[in-house]
Formats: sequence, C-alpha cells, structure tokens
Amino acid sequence: MNVALNTQLHLRRFVPRTYQLPVIDALENAGYKKIYCLWHRRSGKDVVAFNLVIRAAIKKVGVYFYALPTYSHARKVIWDGILSNGQKFLDFIPPELIASKNGQEMKITLVNGSLIQLVGSDTAPQSLVGTNPQGVVFSEWALAEPSAYDFIRPALLYNQGFALFITTPRGRNHAFEMHEIAKNSSDWFCSTKTVLDTGVITMDEINSERKTLSEDMIQQEYFCSYTAGQVGSYYGRYLDKARLNGQIGIVPWEPQFKCYSAWDLGVHDKTVILIWQTVGNVVRVIDMIEDCDKGLDHYAKLIKDKPYVWGGANPHFAPHDIKVRELSTGLSRLELARRMGINFQVLPNIPLEDGIELARVSFNKIWIDEKRCDSLIRALESYRREWDDKRKVYKDNPLHDINSHAADAFRYLCLALPRTQGGLSAQDLRRTYEEAVYGRQQNINPVFQDTLNKY
Repeated sequence: MNVALNTQLHLRRFVPRTYQLPVIDALENAGYKKIYCLWHRRSGKDVVAFNLVIRAAIKKVGVYFYALPTYSHARKVIWDGILSNGQKFLDFIPPELIASKNGQEMKITLVNGSLIQLVGSDTAPQSLVGTNPQGVVFSEWALAEPSAYDFIRPALLYNQGFALFITTPRGRNHAFEMHEIAKNSSDWFCSTKTVLDTGVITMDEINSERKTLSEDMIQQEYFCSYTAGQVGSYYGRYLDKARLNGQIGIVPWEPQFKCYSAWDLGVHDKTVILIWQTVGNVVRVIDMIEDCDKGLDHYAKLIKDKPYVWGGANPHFAPHDIKVRELSTGLSRLELARRMGINFQVLPNIPLEDGIELARVSFNKIWIDEKRCDSLIRALESYRREWDDKRKVYKDNPLHDINSHAADAFRYLCLALPRTQGGLSAQDLRRTYEEAVYGRQQNINPVFQDTLNKY
C-alpha cells in the first residue's frame, strides 16, 4: 500500500482550517501522544479529529477507536452524520481505501488492514478492555464516562498510541480537571479556541443566538467558559453556596454516631451508594461506593467490610423499584439483599421533580467530604435539565447521563433523612416531605427547618 499516495487521496477530501493545523502538527510531527482540544461549538472539532484518525490509520496499521458519550450518539454524529455542506462524515474516507464496512458494529476496515470503529464511552469496559488500539478519540469528553480513558490507557501506553480529547465545557467536572492538567503539562498538547480565535462565527451571529440562548449558554458554548455556571443545572448554585459556607471539605467519620446508606442500584450500568451520619441537625456525607456491572453480592460485601456502625435494623435505603420481582429468580432485589444481610427501607415513590426540590431544600444542612465523595460533587454540579435543540428550550426532565446515578442516590439520601431522626412512619415522612416542598414549617423535621428561604 502506497502510504504517500493514499494520504494524498485523503487530502483531496479534507482541507483543514488554519487554526486546526497546530493540532495536526502536534500529533503527526511533534510526537505528542496526549492532546486536549477545548474548542467552541461549530468549530469543526469532530471533522478534524475524525480525519486525524483516518490519516493515522492510513499511515500505521492498527485499531483506532472514535468514542462519543454513547453508542447511539456515535451513530448519529459520525456514522450517519452529515455536514452543513451536505458531505457525510464517512465520505472523508476515499472509497478505494475501504475493504469493508460493518454498519451494525460501526466498523470500517481499510485495505491495509487498519480498523476504525465507533464506540460509546459509556460501554468502555465491554467494548474497549482487551483491545489493542493505536489511537483513540474521545469526542464530547465533558459528557463522556470518565473511566473510559482509564480502561484503555494501558494499551495506548504499551503501543505508544495517542489519545485525543475534544470537547466544549460542561461545568467544573472531569473534563475541567483534565484540561487543568493538560495546559500545565509538557506531556500534553493543549489547545483552546473560542469564537474570537477561529472567526468562523461572527459576533452578529452570536448576538442573534442571544435571542434564544441564555448568556450562560453563550459563554459556555462559544467562549469555552467553565465559570459561567453549569447551564440548566439543578444543584449548581446550591453547591456554590455550600462551598462558601464551608460545607464542602474534610468531613471526618465520627465513630460514636450511627451511619446510614442510600442506594441507586444499577442493573447493567452504575450503582452508587452514599453513606452518611446525622449529627444533631447536620447531615455528614462521609463516603460513597460506585461501580458498574457488579452483582448485588459485590455491594453487600463492600458494605459489610466498612468499619461503620449502622443505625438500627434497617439502616439502608433504596427506591421503590427494589421490590420489583425479577423474572429469572422470581425474587425481588429487596428479598435477595435481605438474604445477604442487607436490610433495606423502601422509600416512597414520589414525583421526580418533587424529589429534586426536596434535595434542594436539604442542602443547607448537608456537609460533603470533598475527597471520598469527589465524584458525587462533580455529578451534582453537572446534573442538569435536558436541552431541546429544536425548540431551543430546556425540557422538564433531567438529562440521563453519567451524572444521573450519583444525583439519584443523593435524592434518595435526602428523602431518607427523616427516617434517620428517630424512625418516622411513612405518613410522617410524607408529611415532612410535603411541608418541605410546599413551604409549611410549623411541624417540619429539624433536618429541613429554616432551609426553604435560604436560596
């Protein structure tokens, strides 16, 4: 296979913009293996990244992954994606260089034996572990499963392969932390491009966007702002005030006080368990467990191995669907957990939006350990409403992504708080919840007192 000739064939289909050239040079000439691009919306991030993968696959035979946050996202954006000029993403690959296509698995095999495959970072353990890639692109990294890179990093290191991260900001989450590392490390090539740097979107267009988008969204999407706030966030400003009040920091375990746990149980996705103590009117979130693709027995063992003294006979809390019987066993997870020595209290089934409101009014009494519960804090910052791109408005429901599991567990924790204050009945819990949501404080539980007017 004539590499130079085939590279020229590809160049006829891809002409990079001037501001994209430094990234191409960093990967192909300067020898960088880790590249981070914080670029504004509509800057052509996926176009340049996908073409870099094509060029790499032409030059060196190997496996190359292009990962978006989900499998369906990868199909929509790249496999079925069409640019504004009508060109398809897949048409960047010259047809004479393609040996075969597998539409079901989104694989393209080149005539030289290289394989390009689109994957979802949310299924990284299943799709990436055990593979031997020469290069990986993580597109929309701020929305991706952060552990995906951890699963594939050893293989990239062994092969001296590259990892390219492209994204716009989504608050101060894992992408923000990686950006901080990248821009301060000589091992990384780091590029930040706003509309002022690229010139592909005029200020007249930005001002037109302001008619339908909030200023926070404008700053985030077009000026790459991490500090504009997590647009559409349910809990962002509550966390900001908690930080100002010193409620996010070192929260030590107090052995003389009982502990409780709230569970968001995943079946084929992530399970999150939050552990807390109630000390007077203060709720101290001291620890968390999170993992994926593990059975109930795995989490039961982890809980039993903790040194904590649990509060009473039923110190663990789970949502109402834990009572649903599984077809394979005929038993519910509630019954299975009981056989493993984990006794759950089942929380009442209340509307999601009411549960979110209850969590908001609970923040004033909650302290969170910033080290052991770091991923909880990041998830709460990033938990937000889903955006309706067609109508240019936020939907009434949360976006279901990697942040949902920890946010759900936090909501269950808040719903369980009255039961850690002396074992309230279901009726008492319902009354306390309604008073928290609707503003009556005369008989409210101390955990929720004086919080409704704080924020």
